[in-house]
Amino acid sequence: MNRILAFFLLAATGLFGNMAHAEKVGCVSTTWRVLNNDKVCVESFKDPDIDGVVCHVSYAQTGGISGALGFAEDPSRFSIACRQVGPISSKKIIPQNEEDVFTHRMSFLFKGLNVSRLVDRGSNSLIYLVVSEKIIEGSPSNSISTVPLMPWGTQPPSIQFK
Repeated sequence: MNRILAFFLLAATGLFGNMAHAEKVGCVSTTWRVLNNDKVCVESFKDPDIDGVVCHVSYAQTGGISGALGFAEDPSRFSIACRQVGPISSKKIIPQNEEDVFTHRMSFLFKGLNVSRLVDRGSNSLIYLVVSEKIIEGSPSNSISTVPLMPWGTQPPSIQFK
C-alpha cells in the first residue's frame, strides 16, 4: 500500500528522485491511424547509481487522438536488455533488496513502467526487472535482464553492497 501511495504522489508531481533519465532511441509504427500511429518505442538509460551499465527498454505506445493528447493508456507490453558497457563501479552502497532505477509514464496519471534493480549475490549479478504498475492493479507482464559483475579489461568491478 505504501508503494502505491508513493507511486501516486511521485506520478502526480512528476518528481522521481534519483531515477535515471532516458534518451529516446526511436520508434517503429505498428498500426496505422489517421492521427498518430500506434508504435513500439525504445529508450536507453544508464543505471543512476552504477557506472558501466546501460539498459534499453522497449514499450508499446498507443496512437490516435487520445495518444496524441496524452490521455491514452499504453498497454503493458515491454522488454528490457541491460549490458555492461564499461568498468562497473557504484556511486553509493547498493542495497541488497530491490531498488527502483527508472520509471516511464504509460498513462496520464495512474500507470507507469517501472524498472527495478535486484542483486543476486550468489551469481554475482545485477538483475533489472521491468513491470507495469497501476494505482489499483498492476500487470503480471514483466521482463528481466541480467548483468554479470565481471572485469572490464584489467579493472575488476567496484560495487559496495549493504
